[in-house]
Amino acid sequence: MRKIALFSCFIFSLFVSLLHAQVKSVSSSEILLNLKKLNVVGSVMHIAAHPDDENNLLLAYMAKERLLQTQYFSLTRGDGGQNLIGSEQGEYIGLIRTQELQNARRIEGTEQLFTRAYDFGFSKTREETLKFWGESKILADVVYIIRKYQPDVIITRFPPDARAGHGHHNSSAFLAEAAYKLCGDPTQFPEQLQYVKPWKPKRLIWNTYSPGFQNNKPGDKGSYIPLDMSGFNPYLGKSYTEIAAEARSMHKTQGFGAAPNRTTRIDYLLHKDGVPARKDPFDDIDLTWGRVPNSARVAQLIDQAIRNYNINFPASSVPTLVAVHKELNKMDADNLYVRAKKSEVETLIQQCLGLWFETNPIDYAVVAGDQAAVKLNVVKRAEFPVKLTKIQFQGAAFDTTLNVNLTTFEAFALNLTRPTSKNLKITQPFWLAKPIKDRVFQIEAPHQVGPAENTPELQTSFTFLIEGQEFTFTKPWVHKYTEPSDGEIYRPFEVRPEVTTNVAEQVYVFADNQPKNVDLVAKANRANVSGTLRVEVPAGWRVEPAQLPFSFKDKYQEQRFTVKVFPSVQSSEGKIHLVAETANGSTSHGLRTIEFKHILAQTVFPPAEANLVKLDIKNKATKIGYIAGAGDEVPAALRQMGCQVTLLDETELNKNLGIYDAIVVGVRAYNTEDRIGFFQNKLMEYVKNGGTMVVQYATLGFSTNSLKVKEIGPYPFKISRDRVTDEEAKMTFLAPAHPLLNTPNKITDADFDKWVQERGIYFAVDFDKAYTPLFSCGDPGEAEKNGSLIYCQYGKGHFMYTGLAFFRELPAGVPGAYRLFANMISLSKK
Repeated sequence: MRKIALFSCFIFSLFVSLLHAQVKSVSSSEILLNLKKLNVVGSVMHIAAHPDDENNLLLAYMAKERLLQTQYFSLTRGDGGQNLIGSEQGEYIGLIRTQELQNARRIEGTEQLFTRAYDFGFSKTREETLKFWGESKILADVVYIIRKYQPDVIITRFPPDARAGHGHHNSSAFLAEAAYKLCGDPTQFPEQLQYVKPWKPKRLIWNTYSPGFQNNKPGDKGSYIPLDMSGFNPYLGKSYTEIAAEARSMHKTQGFGAAPNRTTRIDYLLHKDGVPARKDPFDDIDLTWGRVPNSARVAQLIDQAIRNYNINFPASSVPTLVAVHKELNKMDADNLYVRAKKSEVETLIQQCLGLWFETNPIDYAVVAGDQAAVKLNVVKRAEFPVKLTKIQFQGAAFDTTLNVNLTTFEAFALNLTRPTSKNLKITQPFWLAKPIKDRVFQIEAPHQVGPAENTPELQTSFTFLIEGQEFTFTKPWVHKYTEPSDGEIYRPFEVRPEVTTNVAEQVYVFADNQPKNVDLVAKANRANVSGTLRVEVPAGWRVEPAQLPFSFKDKYQEQRFTVKVFPSVQSSEGKIHLVAETANGSTSHGLRTIEFKHILAQTVFPPAEANLVKLDIKNKATKIGYIAGAGDEVPAALRQMGCQVTLLDETELNKNLGIYDAIVVGVRAYNTEDRIGFFQNKLMEYVKNGGTMVVQYATLGFSTNSLKVKEIGPYPFKISRDRVTDEEAKMTFLAPAHPLLNTPNKITDADFDKWVQERGIYFAVDFDKAYTPLFSCGDPGEAEKNGSLIYCQYGKGHFMYTGLAFFRELPAGVPGAYRLFANMISLSKK
């Protein structure tokens, strides 16, 4: 009885999502909540544009109070966003934010979905956004997802106009409203009907906060529905606002840690389309089994399971749950709710039995066709008869019939080494399998739209006999290990190329005709592999040597090479490209693993290449001090310009700063680095005594005290939310004779060609007359802004604040960005 009592307090669930193997504890009371969810037959979809746009409270309330199938449908993965915790940008920050969304969904008990749209950065208009993405492509994605998941109600986060504040936000609502009108029409996107059926939700509503919300306007017609979401869930021991704060705090790259509000929270929903609701968003929608044909017996059995639930012995519900499953097997297998409830019943059976099973490879990666050593563990933790009858691998060779009666709290374990399939694909995220084109991910088929992650090819199916019925549960292989400071850690199992190769830097800049040494790394992902590394450069460039032999005895062994790259005579751009050739073929994959404690490790295999830039550039600054901010690759770019870069931590800041030709402050350092406030006076003295200081953008955040200092510069200026998102916007030179634009490099219009994503963000405004603005620029149809780069002389030295996006342009190898930045750091050098 002691074991049963302990078991009733904490029972472990299985994977909440396919890849996440760190299983949270589920209380016996939460199992009862999940039983009650079986009786709710309905769904809701929340649509917005990015990670962190979602209303986490709305999602938690719908999933845990209304017990609905609940999805958050984000148009993008947030690839264009900022990164407060690292230097990852583009698709790499998108990978992190995808995992942050998955973490949030696990907390809420909801599901994450996406279109193929790539977040290309801030956009001011819907027209620009949909022109870049291709309106018909993303509209098709939204229609497909609505048809596939068949929500009863769609709730948008934003209005479909300029009030949304971002072209992507605006587009999310516009596309949702457009898709709502089309998704029930079989003549629209008929190619989808081989995968899904037409579906028309009952209504579409906008989560508009309150009737008095400043963004509402007279043109918003329809009824407002108040929605009180401030309830407390006794089964979970938490209010929905507490659950929402936990989920919101998963957006760590965006600095969105949130404290729970435990008071009343009422949102308002505005009717947009469909049948208007009177008092509740689900008015006139049957959320019972009455909507599913031939389901009366299922409903009776679920009621029975709830009435008879023994909170001290959840396993007593298993016979009834098995009976529910049998009845579901008799029903229409194509019915969305039949499929969903079967899955919920199977999860409940596992929870009630405390049934734990997993396959853990001893290593964390394999090459397709190689042997993999794995450990299988199965254990049940309830006094209830369960027999293990079969184990079968998917993606590897193993299939065995068993007859094992599981003993409570005794693990059944197998240690096996089996060959994997030679046809396994590398575990590249499916949306990154092909290069991004026209600001969308190149996804091959409509049915690939939607999922947050890959479905792993290497899985194990475990078959159990429970109450006379066989159940087969499939779980992916997941590597795990123990870290003394963090405990048990799971890592997705990887299928890797035979050899991966990497170039040491993202970009190499050549200011003259002198060659540069370029470091390369080749890594074996299986033992005993040899071959040739071929190094390719553009026409007009030269590399020595162009071929390098490699030979590896051990798996994961690395071999480092240095080649000499000779630039072209004329200014040009291109790529250095690596090809590893072995007896099994050739591969051009790099290797990059993104690891943060709050997400599962993410390994990707980008092209094995780096940018080469030959440009006419002069730089007089040699010694640079760099105060790192929220993470960027500018220090590496400065080294490419021939600078010696010292990262200025507290120890270095206490030393003599006069040795530096310039001090550069990284993005958001004035928001994130407490120490900068302690050294601000010393930094200003450095400038006053003849130093040059360049401050990259800071933000005001959501409060006026988000900066670590009262004034960033020697004279007052304010930071705005002004930005220019058109990377091709005309740059007007306001002070063409200024040294910043003339020495040591003559800056011209051509230096603003080929910029990426944007001109700049968080421009200066209301600056003191001591500052000189260097440029004005603006997005189409807007007034020009002159705060992208401001300069002042202070004492003998020079101070600059810039919102120009050097943190993007320099790692991307934009020539003009290098030339302008060289001028900025060279001001103190005669």
